[in-house]
Amino acid sequence: MKNLKKQTRRAYPAKVFVLIIIGLMLSATLRAQDDKSKRPSPPVTATGKIGDATITIDYSSPSVKGRKIFGGLLPYGMLWRAGANEATLFQTDRDIKVAGKLLPAGKYSFFATPGEKKWTIFFNSETGQWGDKKGGAANMDSTKIVLSFNVKVKKLKTLNEKLEYVISAKGFDLRWEYTDIFIAVK
Repeated sequence: MKNLKKQTRRAYPAKVFVLIIIGLMLSATLRAQDDKSKRPSPPVTATGKIGDATITIDYSSPSVKGRKIFGGLLPYGMLWRAGANEATLFQTDRDIKVAGKLLPAGKYSFFATPGEKKWTIFFNSETGQWGDKKGGAANMDSTKIVLSFNVKVKKLKTLNEKLEYVISAKGFDLRWEYTDIFIAVK
């Protein structure tokens, strides 16, 4: 019995040491996860001027990685957060016309429903939410849609490996895989 008590006393500091090491490793892992640039779909910001307005699009940029994206990973007719991770954020510092419709200055989450020949685009007043709900459905509150419209799909001849938004003087493009969606802005 005495030997068992001595062994237990000797084992106790070793167990505490192992628990401390495990705790340090877990905290380092959690800190690394806070670094969004190390995500598989890292954050990207596209910024540009359209007329007098400064447009900023904050999104996470996934890669194709040999997958079929539109009509595959992202089924046609299903609402999508237009990026990865958090919902894509669209910001304008001035009132603009998007696809001929007024969009007041402000911040919006940006969603899309891809289709083979046309997409439906949504600007939503709720921002800051994670892009998907549990189960994979896009996390958009349909009661907060500020603007929606349809745009035509343009097919690209070369692969766009990473999702990208490109802002030009006439609007912006969403390009990924072999798909280009242009949204006119004035």
